[in-house]
Amino acid sequence: MKLIDNIFFDLDHTLWDFDKNSDLTFFKILKKNDISIDVSKFLNCYHPINRKYWEMYRVNKVSKADLRYLRLSDTFKKLNYDINDDLINQLAIDYIEHLSDFNHLIPDTLTVLDLLKSKYKMHIITNGFKEVQKRKLQKSDLIQYFETVTISEDVGVKKPHKLIFDHALTSANANVKNSIMIGDNFNADILGALGVGMKAIYFDFHKTNEHERENVIIVKSLKEIIPILL
Repeated sequence: MKLIDNIFFDLDHTLWDFDKNSDLTFFKILKKNDISIDVSKFLNCYHPINRKYWEMYRVNKVSKADLRYLRLSDTFKKLNYDINDDLINQLAIDYIEHLSDFNHLIPDTLTVLDLLKSKYKMHIITNGFKEVQKRKLQKSDLIQYFETVTISEDVGVKKPHKLIFDHALTSANANVKNSIMIGDNFNADILGALGVGMKAIYFDFHKTNEHERENVIIVKSLKEIIPILL
């Protein structure tokens, strides 16, 4: 793509396969804590609850601590599973501790990054928890591709807030008009980037076929960005 020299990627659901890695983590920690429950049923219930609380966290309606606790307690309540607060809190700790034990990537992630690295400077902007996001990047070996990593907790605001994009651009010494954001969350990644004057590619990871806009490029897989950027 002409005039672009810096690419900013989201991490979870864009490069790092959060859903798969998270599910594997729950299989591990539920067994570790001797919780006898159908894990598949647990996950089917947990996923929409987790998404709800992440959206609330993104707009500062719940704290980090509340997100970690409530997404689990609400899931167990919906499944009518009797569990005490101490065990829920232990699961919340174990989840963060073990999440980066699994590092499956979105299909074509490494192929795409290898093709882009010689032409572009690449960066990460993520709303995830800093203690686990850094481990994900290191243990998956993704860190080698990126010159800067901007984490919302370090900046004090989350995407789509203007300040996190400004911080990322400054850290990267990047010109906003020569920068593009690639991410799977339309509100946080795409609208946030467009709001500061960046270009954007919406990775419709969940294939919702929503958010058709004149100024947004939409792809359904990472490999689709190659003919756009090269």
